[in-house]
Amino acid sequence: MPEVRLVGPAGEQIGVVRIEDALRMAQEQDLDLVEVAPMSKPPVAKLMDFGKFKYEAAQKVREARKNQVNTVLKTVRFGLKIDAHDYGTKKGQIEKFLKAGDKVKVIVVFRGREQSRPEMGIKLLQKLAEEVASLGTVESNPSIDGRNMVMVIGPLKNKAEAKAEAKKAAEKSVRPSEAATEQPTEAAADAAE
Repeated sequence: MPEVRLVGPAGEQIGVVRIEDALRMAQEQDLDLVEVAPMSKPPVAKLMDFGKFKYEAAQKVREARKNQVNTVLKTVRFGLKIDAHDYGTKKGQIEKFLKAGDKVKVIVVFRGREQSRPEMGIKLLQKLAEEVASLGTVESNPSIDGRNMVMVIGPLKNKAEAKAEAKKAAEKSVRPSEAATEQPTEAAADAAE
């Protein structure tokens, strides 16, 4: 007679029983009989609500996906003859991306005869790398790719750390300061008199 090692709904060991008895017990308790280890001798079966089990497994997968963070590769383009103010704006964008935990691909575009002066692009990218060194490190050194020079800067903090830090900063800014809540306003003091 075929037998199974039966495990109860709370994980307790019931023992080795005939399959017919296991099916009857499952029907009586309005549960499903699920085979969990078919290769063992005798096979292991568990009494459980299979629909609930599948739902909880799907919830765990969804929760894991929600907490997963992906590092994004952002792109910032420079011209070789960039103005100081425009350079500052682009550098600010790069700093914002690095603070958020994203990688930044910096591209210097060469136009016309600028292609014969790649050292100017290298100088510009090295200057940028030094200025953002507190937030990120150079992952791939400047290299020529057609009419462009490309460099990748990676963040010092990973995306999860940056997200947690931003959340803490947001919580601090939302809370009112204790000093402001304790002191009554002038209008309230005038009304009290």
